[in-house]
Amino acid sequence: MKKLKLAVIGGGSSYTPELIEGVIKRADRLPVAQIDLVDIDAGREKLEIVTRLAQRMVSKAGLDITVRATLDRREAIKDASFIMTQLRVGGLAARARDERIPLQYNVIGQETTGPGGLAKALRTIPVLLDICRDIEELAPEAWLINFTNPAGMVTEAISKYTKVKALGLCNVPIHMHHDVAKAFNVDFDRIKTTFAGLNHLVWMSDVRLDGKDITGDLIEKLCDGAHMNMNNIHESPWDPDFLRGLGVIPCPYHRYFYMQDEMLAEEQEAAKSKGTRAEQVMKTEEELFELYRDPDLDIKPPQLEKRGGAYYSDVSLNLVDSLHNDTGMINVVNTVNNGAISNMPNDCVVEISSVIDSGGAHPISMGALADNQIGLARAVKSYESLAVEAAVHGDYSKALQALTANPLIPSAKIAKSILDDILEQNADYLPQFDLKK
Repeated sequence: MKKLKLAVIGGGSSYTPELIEGVIKRADRLPVAQIDLVDIDAGREKLEIVTRLAQRMVSKAGLDITVRATLDRREAIKDASFIMTQLRVGGLAARARDERIPLQYNVIGQETTGPGGLAKALRTIPVLLDICRDIEELAPEAWLINFTNPAGMVTEAISKYTKVKALGLCNVPIHMHHDVAKAFNVDFDRIKTTFAGLNHLVWMSDVRLDGKDITGDLIEKLCDGAHMNMNNIHESPWDPDFLRGLGVIPCPYHRYFYMQDEMLAEEQEAAKSKGTRAEQVMKTEEELFELYRDPDLDIKPPQLEKRGGAYYSDVSLNLVDSLHNDTGMINVVNTVNNGAISNMPNDCVVEISSVIDSGGAHPISMGALADNQIGLARAVKSYESLAVEAAVHGDYSKALQALTANPLIPSAKIAKSILDDILEQNADYLPQFDLKK
């Protein structure tokens, strides 16, 4: 059996123990021999702490897996079977700026939705494309599993500008699946779901329990206050009349569009009191790394779930399992549409239930998104496609058009002010833009 080498770029992330746990749990199906954890020099200390914890976890499991820390990305990529990207260009400090800049203009400040997502895309996409150039040279047959946000835009840039075999991942769909199982008090495997839309704008439909359609029953549970949310998103209850009329289940991130006034008010209050989400996460990260330093810790600490990455290992390693073992299992991935959603562009990346085998993702045909979904999906996709072009080419005009097209932006004037602030405050991370004019 061929031994596998995994390269994790952004290996110093607090999420890495989740990933290591997933490898350990699947040792009988995934013959992993080596895991290279990669980071940049600024993240050296965290990388070393996480690597030592990962080594202790592997040792406790009795597995013969070499876990290495390295700052040499090319060395890690060379001959890798799977390359996982979970990086954050600019760190949490950049995320905090992404959240605070829009709030100054009474606009939603969130790391992947709205202006924050644009800022993150502008910083991140060129770095991912540079990584892809290394993959094309050093590991052309490897699969790139991208967890880096904004996952949909990053995956679209990779699909349009490289030859790398890449799939984007998000833990929102699997989180929603678990929440359905909890709402009906049944095992996860008894629930089947269908997802279609965009990353952080995906709708769940055709929910089944033991083969029986329970979509309507789930909507009623949500109308009655059933929980379906992420740790990083304020949970305002859905309006029952709206939810029943929608007829499908929106993901938690839809609140930024469907409840814009409530979500903005909550963010503004949080920014004044306990801090933005990024500022809160900074405190959580400090606590996690203090735990990780403990030489007696050899498991993933339960406190990691507070970070917001629940089920990360399941969604990522299930995908690796499907690709490596040619299982034909259904996973929700970000991949090229290819007509699966008939009223979205064929070449755009969508988030969709797909059959996964050794040949990659085969999106399940969903037909057309309904009228009460497609307008928002098309508007956000227009924003995403323009943002990708702006990030790749350093095109100010495209960036302005992208932000103006985003449904969360009230006017071109405000879009321009926010964009200028983004470019000024991220100048060190945006070499593709000519910011000296």
